Amino acid sequence: MAHPKEERTLIILKPDAVHRGIMGEVINRFERKGLKIIGMKMMQLEDAVLEAHYAHIADKPFFGGIKAFMKQSPVVVMALSGIGAVDATRIIVGPTKGFEAAAGTIRGDFSLSVQSNLVHASDNIENATAEVTRFFKEDELFDYKRNDFEFVNAEEVF
Repeated sequence: MAHPKEERTLIILKPDAVHRGIMGEVINRFERKGLKIIGMKMMQLEDAVLEAHYAHIADKPFFGGIKAFMKQSPVVVMALSGIGAVDATRIIVGPTKGFEAAAGTIRGDFSLSVQSNLVHASDNIENATAEVTRFFKEDELFDYKRNDFEFVNAEEVF
């Protein structure tokens, strides 16, 4: 990571994004913002990963439904990098409840649901670090320079 404010974050394209065939549209929104995809893969989520990822709600009565939903089909996991990546992705994604999300956000444009809200986005830098590590080995993450985005006079801006 070339800039001191550059962060890594995790995005999961959930089964509803896969089923609806809008993965490309969702991915495009992160790329258009200027975020780098430093890792991406399709995978079938196993119980152990879901239990670790959702440990904060594992004792809730609705957890079984979330687990079943997340296992319906493969998901796409992406590690993104950029300045303020965690907050930037949360803005692009919109609030968890799709019916509350503003037009122009992923959830605002494509979701009316709480569970079928298309994507997971890390909610803070600590969780982002843990989540990227949970889903990616270090040799599955790549550092490269985007040709269309450069930190010009970054010290003056930040």
